[in-house]
Amino acid sequence: MRDGFAPDVQRDLWSPGITGLLAAVASIPIGKQLITLLKRLALLVAGPAIFLFVCAAPYVCENRKGFRAWYWCLVPRSCGWLLWLLSIRVDISEGSVKRMAGDVNSLFVVNHRSHLDGFALLSNVPREKWVTFGAKKELFQKALLGRGFRAAGLVEIDRKSGSQALQVLVEAVRTMPARRSLILFPEGTRARDDGLGVFKAGAVLVARETGRSIRPVVIANSDLLLPRKAIVPRPGVIRIEVLDTFHCNAEAEVDAEVARLRGAMVQAYDGLSG
Repeated sequence: MRDGFAPDVQRDLWSPGITGLLAAVASIPIGKQLITLLKRLALLVAGPAIFLFVCAAPYVCENRKGFRAWYWCLVPRSCGWLLWLLSIRVDISEGSVKRMAGDVNSLFVVNHRSHLDGFALLSNVPREKWVTFGAKKELFQKALLGRGFRAAGLVEIDRKSGSQALQVLVEAVRTMPARRSLILFPEGTRARDDGLGVFKAGAVLVARETGRSIRPVVIANSDLLLPRKAIVPRPGVIRIEVLDTFHCNAEAEVDAEVARLRGAMVQAYDGLSG
């Protein structure tokens, strides 16, 4: 398993000299505390700046050619920086990263533990893979957020209208290039217990309607670092496993396919969190 902060950030933005300097500082008795303090101070400046970029760039640059391509390359780097400043590591295998890099014509189906999940996953999405999210309709109705979300390619979801929301998702996925995947959280909200919550059928229905496969992604331990009602995350390690492709059986009952998908993800989750 590979342990690290956003591999692309480490590989591209950290020189051996800086890495060696940090390692040297960390080796002295108060080195780790000093690095943590410096990170927290940097977070006070860099955190709002990164947040402003992620939110404002679509609003400002939406008409520029190739905007979405470079935007979705920079978002994972931004997530990686934030996690590093928070002293949060992501444990993900090389095999999982390779599965994402070679993935096409799929939906990403991800269990939901905490608000850190999206940051942890995005920080490890390789450049070869494009992803996007769905967002509830109420957020799209806010002037600044709505325009930014549309420019960034997020999909508007009306959770009060199940059939309409499903059709919107199907139409959005059909227009996406093969290398882009919509990320869906089948539990619908953050899980409240130690295991995976009940899965809704939406992801399986969209996959069957569009002919796409499902790429299950399992996240563990993020809720230990940022529990419900907590504001500041604790330092620690989030574990992620990207599973083999899940192909829906068009002849099977939808509920049976949802149970089969959940069963595969539960088995992987138990292995990660055990």
